[in-house]
Amino acid sequence: MFVFFWWILWAFYFVAYFYVIFFVIRDLFRDDKANGWLKALWIILLIFVPFLTGLIYVIVNSKGIAEREYKAHQVVAEVDDYAPAASTSPAEDIARAKSLLDSGAITQGEFDALKSKALGNQYYGA
Repeated sequence: MFVFFWWILWAFYFVAYFYVIFFVIRDLFRDDKANGWLKALWIILLIFVPFLTGLIYVIVNSKGIAEREYKAHQVVAEVDDYAPAASTSPAEDIARAKSLLDSGAITQGEFDALKSKALGNQYYGA
């Protein structure tokens, strides 16, 4: 039982160690202000002295890390805003397609394809 506990603890530390290494590498490549030589130096130090390098990197670049993480989350939120709305029912999809057809935004063939897709037909225009 005691050995199992230590095994679990070491496994946790091992996973956390790799998480920190990959986090630092990911943040290095997101950093536009650092030049290639500085990034290479951080990587070399990360290979030879990983724990100390990870700790120093987080202390030195804490403000930059926070800004880059915030920007990355903003991009994800913007992409989510542009995702098409999920349809609630085939009738609603067909009504939306019909309004597009009536406004002239799509052709009759495109309307038929959208209608077939909404109804779940495998072959469009059938």
